[in-house]
Amino acid sequence: MSEDSRSTEPTRHRVTLAQPDQPDLASAMERNIRALTARQRAEEAGAGRDTRIAEGITRFTGSMVFVHIHLLLFGLWIVINLGILPGLPRFDPTFVILATWASVEAIFLSTFVLISQNRAAAAAERRANLDLQVSLLAEHEVTRLIRLTAAIASHLGIDAARDPELPELQRDVAPEAVLDALDTEDGT
Repeated sequence: MSEDSRSTEPTRHRVTLAQPDQPDLASAMERNIRALTARQRAEEAGAGRDTRIAEGITRFTGSMVFVHIHLLLFGLWIVINLGILPGLPRFDPTFVILATWASVEAIFLSTFVLISQNRAAAAAERRANLDLQVSLLAEHEVTRLIRLTAAIASHLGIDAARDPELPELQRDVAPEAVLDALDTEDGT
């Protein structure tokens, strides 16, 4: 039995080994990774001070340290104001101050989270636009390759050149027509 099969913990990362005579990643892939990483760093560096502060607060408030601090503070507040700890005077017996504090904190925290979500949504929209542009370019290139391959097959007299699906595959896709069809299907 291998060491991996005896482990009770799930595997988090899978390692893919390259062939001995091939590099791990194609040079174009390495270039793309470097370019995208550099772009992400530049966008983070270009973020305003307020945005960086909001991101930091959101990161902290989404941590277990934040939860533990609140458990301790709220727990002490409640225990003290219930009079359970002798020698400590009750300062908020009706818990109005605690409720006010929690409400104000919730207002500010939700605002910081919304700021972070808006930034993440904008980044996701940019990535979606990039994906769309790459997909449209790939579709255009594949269409051209199909035309070229069909012409070669026809010139060489290969039967596949008479495939009835070829004319449809050789047509360019008009994104506007696809969007119109989707809108019609959705009823919008």
